[in-house]
Amino acid sequence: MKTDILGVGFDTLSPEEMVHTAASLIEAGGFHYAVTPNPEFLLAAQKNEAFRTVLNQADLSMPDGIGVVYASKILGRPLNGRVPGIDFADGLMAWMAQHGKRLFLLGSKPGIAEMASVNLRQRYPGLTVCGTHDGYFKEDAPVIQAVREAEPDVVLVCLGAPKQELWMAQNGPATGAKFMVGLGGALDVFAGQTERAPEAWQKAGMEWLYRLIKDPKRINRMAKLPLVLFQAAGARLRGK
Repeated sequence: MKTDILGVGFDTLSPEEMVHTAASLIEAGGFHYAVTPNPEFLLAAQKNEAFRTVLNQADLSMPDGIGVVYASKILGRPLNGRVPGIDFADGLMAWMAQHGKRLFLLGSKPGIAEMASVNLRQRYPGLTVCGTHDGYFKEDAPVIQAVREAEPDVVLVCLGAPKQELWMAQNGPATGAKFMVGLGGALDVFAGQTERAPEAWQKAGMEWLYRLIKDPKRINRMAKLPLVLFQAAGARLRGK
């Protein structure tokens, strides 16, 4: 049973439970996908019905944004806390390395996925990265074929929202993969091209501020955080 936050459902699970659930889905076979909604997702989903539907049909939905967690508290439906998609991916890849699972990296600029592959195989001895593909493609068919031929268990789809979520839902089953998760700019982090906030900032829920300080051009995106909180307060007052 998912918890509704402004029209988008979230799983009320700890980070460890998210990874355990994903592992169970992979072992179960068939195709499954996970999403990592943040406040921007919630606002976009209000205007884009297809995006909202794909988010709500996901097998696993984790709150990747402190604004989502704050909104859940305002609504009186508190989630277990933030579950950053990149941290979820770290836990999942550790499990994959221990269980002989295969990983495909899809997204970012040409060359980034390959750099990420090298770093991830060093970080997780035993992890098999069976293929990569950049995110600068115009036709889906060649990418679907590349993934299918690589025979991965898991695909990290880093195309940016809502493209990555729509792509997973539409094309995932045809790839033969068992599990996909949309992770935005995670490949740039794994490749060492983008720096995450220090751990203390992450634990304090201030990673968004660190990123804003590093890149002031993000101010328009960050301005959406209080809007989500205002909407949550309005919904609470209306008894929704």
